Amino acid sequence: MIEIISQPIPFVVIALCLGLCIGSFLNVVIHRLPKMLEQEWHAQAAELRGETLPAGEAITLSKPRSRCPHCGTPIAAWQNVPLLSYALLGGRCAHCKARIPVRYPIVELLGGLTAAYAAWHFGFGWPAAGAMVFCWALLALTFIDLDTQLLPDNITLPLLWLGLLFNLNGHFVSLPEAVIGAVSGYLVLWSVYWLFKLTTGKEGMGYGDFKLLAAIGAWLGWTQLPFVILASSAIGAIVGILLIVFARHGRNVPIPFGPYLAGAGLVALFWGKPLTQAYLGSF
Repeated sequence: MIEIISQPIPFVVIALCLGLCIGSFLNVVIHRLPKMLEQEWHAQAAELRGETLPAGEAITLSKPRSRCPHCGTPIAAWQNVPLLSYALLGGRCAHCKARIPVRYPIVELLGGLTAAYAAWHFGFGWPAAGAMVFCWALLALTFIDLDTQLLPDNITLPLLWLGLLFNLNGHFVSLPEAVIGAVSGYLVLWSVYWLFKLTTGKEGMGYGDFKLLAAIGAWLGWTQLPFVILASSAIGAIVGILLIVFARHGRNVPIPFGPYLAGAGLVALFWGKPLTQAYLGSF
């Protein structure tokens, strides 16, 4: 069985199917985790004030059961099949016919495609498995940041520690390089944050960005950090200018930086080394 699964085509197909299912779960994480954190913050604030919050429905990743946000009808199991259910339902709720956001199948598809490409790129083994986990975590963080401008510690910190553990055997980089990458990733953006704040009196980014870059450094090592920082900054600047010019996005309205860090981290995972070597070779 392992010999069959480890073959390139079966492994890629299995990774694709698994990634589609994980993508469906990521939609739950993206939607519910911020609500869970908000619920926890309210409970902690009430406890500090000596108050008791009224009993309500607790939100977790497994409860309550998934349901239509418009009519509240529970979603049947067959309506949760990645991509296929969306196509069969025509992108609408089976009960009230309200439109289902297209982002749900997009996240599922991205979860599947990144897993399949990781399987094809790395082949059967631990590097492919680690790359899949890395990609899925970055996908969740990207969409949570787009929605809430938050990068939850519940994802960034486990991702950081998992990256260090993963590189104990040097799957991507050596452990010393991973440790230096984690420390450097955090300190670089921390320094930029304080330099910007001392200069302008404003906060240019959040602490979640520091932790995300530290996690990327833990997985990919410190040598990939210059590429990640330059690529994310360049793309972020271009997108910011386009939003201001064409979408009339206010200059004082914050733009989440996490998606650009995550995107650059994904590029660095698969193509960072050859791109860096090509860039250095041009000199």
